Amino acid sequence: MAQQLNPIPFIDLESQRKRIGERMESAIMRVVEHGGYIMGPEVRELEQRLAEFTGARFCISCANGTDALGLVLMGWGIQPGDAVFVPAFTFVSTAEVVAWTGATPVFVDVLEGSFNIDPDSLEAAITAAEEQGLRPAAIIPVDLFGQPADYPAVQAIADKHQLQVLADAAQSFGATLHGQRVGTFGDATSTSFFPAKPLGCYGDGGAIFTDDEALAEQLHSLRVHGQGANKYDNVRVGMNGRLDTMQAAVLLEKLDIFPEEITARQRIAERYNERLHHVARVPELIAGATSVWAQYTLRVSDRASVQTACKAAGVPTAVYYPIALSQQTGYRDFPCVPGGTPVSDQLASVVVSLPMHPYLDEATQDRIVAAVVG
Repeated sequence: MAQQLNPIPFIDLESQRKRIGERMESAIMRVVEHGGYIMGPEVRELEQRLAEFTGARFCISCANGTDALGLVLMGWGIQPGDAVFVPAFTFVSTAEVVAWTGATPVFVDVLEGSFNIDPDSLEAAITAAEEQGLRPAAIIPVDLFGQPADYPAVQAIADKHQLQVLADAAQSFGATLHGQRVGTFGDATSTSFFPAKPLGCYGDGGAIFTDDEALAEQLHSLRVHGQGANKYDNVRVGMNGRLDTMQAAVLLEKLDIFPEEITARQRIAERYNERLHHVARVPELIAGATSVWAQYTLRVSDRASVQTACKAAGVPTAVYYPIALSQQTGYRDFPCVPGGTPVSDQLASVVVSLPMHPYLDEATQDRIVAAVVG
């Protein structure tokens, strides 16, 4: 009889919980005991520590990563007639928040090597949007799979066209570019603390980083229904976008071990690269970048065969993302860079992600590699 192999988790949150379980339980019980479930003291402590971690002047926590994006666009007054440029190869929330405001998401292609926004495609999209009568207003680069976009190139284009830059760092929090932490690029940065993210809570959570004091003040108001001097004096239209105290307590404990986990993720990614570069295109980092490896994503010639072999070996895989945003039913009528997004379309057909987390031991990783190699 064949030996039954233990299932491999795609993301192993249980091993992390075992490591800090007692500390986590104590942190949660402190919230229960003081009873400040909404905007309790842990929320402010977390904001201070996250700002210190990134080097940003201000951190405004919020309910999730999508709200983080939307709050910034609301704070900037993005409105109908505005064009906001987003990569076609990413999760839907990046474009979704633009549509919330009534503005128009304009899809831009990405670079095959980094999966991140292509500056040349961005330039072409801005020109096309102007020709269509839209007002170019903002760019939302996405730091896909854990590494920062090419912010110097993006910022040069933004400065040329007087556009604001909102860095979508939902997958890259903790990474750096030329020694500068994610959270300090562009005019504002959003991130997500969804449980599967490199720094994740036990529910939904997000945050915004900025050096702009006026924007920070607006965001504090917008995330609590647009309140002014008190909660019954609402001076603008806002949303209920608060981070709850329990999640802040969880994140404080996880933040303590986050640097060690980033180091572990890098070690595991390097080991994958060494063992898989001869059978697939392994991830590529741009010059000066580090990654937190939110996903470890290969490009393969026959994805179906790889996934079938992995499934037979008890190895989970995932596809991020099988359909470019510019091709999705709810978004394909929005404008796109002239010539479409062929790189995004091609990537959607060849990418496959393998298990990646800080607690992936070498024996388990070898089993994953063996399944991919065949």
